[in-house]
Amino acid sequence: MDILTINDRPGEHPQSWYAATADAPGPYPAAEGRVKADVCVVGGGYAGLSAALHMASRGLDVVLLEASRVGSGASGRNGGQVSMGQRLEQDELETHVSMDDARMLWDLGAEAVDRVKTILRESGDDCDWRDGVIHANHRARFSHHSQQHVEHMQKVYGYDKIRYLDRDEVRHEVGSEDYHSGTLDMGSGHLHPLRYAFAIARLAEAAGARIHELSRVTRIETKGKPRIHTDKAVVEADHLILALNGYHNNLDHDVAHHVMPINNFIAVTEPLPADLAAKLIPNRHAVADSRFVINYYRMSPDNRMIFGGGESYGYKFSADIRAKVRAPMLGVFPELKNTKLDYAWGGTLGITMSRLPHFARLGPSSMSIAGFSGQGVALATLAGQIAAEAVEGQAARFDLMQSLPSPRFPGGPSLRTPLLALAMTWYALRDKI
Repeated sequence: MDILTINDRPGEHPQSWYAATADAPGPYPAAEGRVKADVCVVGGGYAGLSAALHMASRGLDVVLLEASRVGSGASGRNGGQVSMGQRLEQDELETHVSMDDARMLWDLGAEAVDRVKTILRESGDDCDWRDGVIHANHRARFSHHSQQHVEHMQKVYGYDKIRYLDRDEVRHEVGSEDYHSGTLDMGSGHLHPLRYAFAIARLAEAAGARIHELSRVTRIETKGKPRIHTDKAVVEADHLILALNGYHNNLDHDVAHHVMPINNFIAVTEPLPADLAAKLIPNRHAVADSRFVINYYRMSPDNRMIFGGGESYGYKFSADIRAKVRAPMLGVFPELKNTKLDYAWGGTLGITMSRLPHFARLGPSSMSIAGFSGQGVALATLAGQIAAEAVEGQAARFDLMQSLPSPRFPGGPSLRTPLLALAMTWYALRDKI
């Protein structure tokens, strides 16, 4: 099956609240004929756009190829949370990597958030940025771990922007009886993700990057000087950066063994009465909870609940996305039972076995950055910059990321999906205990 077309029409953004509230740049022309460039970037999401911006700003001739529209993949569909650190908490990371590497990963995660804020300033569009992300525990037994996590971050990493929330505090921040405790991280935040993708695209274009939409890559040659093939063009470049994440469509088989696409879903309500919006999330922080299949949500500037929940592990989206998301939403906020859902959509992210990003060299002048595992707004932005640095001959940070644990999924691309679905079903059952 074709992950690029099974759920979407090429050249169109999904019918999301994000697309309805963002002014798209372009449209950009499709690539045609024989094209030469210093660097070819494949993928018009955060990672690819960030790489193109970084290199074009330094005078390199950059061609970016996007199969559909800029920001039409996960970059324009996600929950908008911009979180510090990596997908795994630091104490868990420390069991997988050295302490030096754990500190490096924390510093990179913090730099990634700063990089997002820098792009917002440079673009002149704050993309509705707001500080604060809450991690809410749906089981009381998780409270002790959250307390230890806060203490660990403060003592070991000197991070003082996070604090523990007891039962009363978390229910003051989130108007739901579903939660028993949590943490509030004011170093993290949330934004309008599609406007952010568009902001990077405009900056990259202004810096001189040549952006091509409706330019699906069908084949790449990476053994020597890269050659990138589309239906209408062949790009010859000195360097190639694949920035595809979950939408890699097995373009490179090694990447496909390490990065697996999974689907997630979001629904957006009609505008809520101001008093109800203030009751549900009074300080308008973003929220993610402790379930294995995470519920994540926030309030829009016009008082809509943007709620993400539910996953699927085949290529095809659920037939009724509204119903898929409504069930977990009502589990948290039963008072929204009679609230209309104005928008609902799905998207595909790329996860790795380790939940750490997968950096790989595909040839002497070709590389891939992917596998951001749900932490991509910040991490993909920085990954693009790190890949760009490697192109420019400063590969130390790319090499560090490439050296991190990144095991293959068992079963390969053909069997990994049913195997993961079985595992996820078991974890989803644990959420109910």
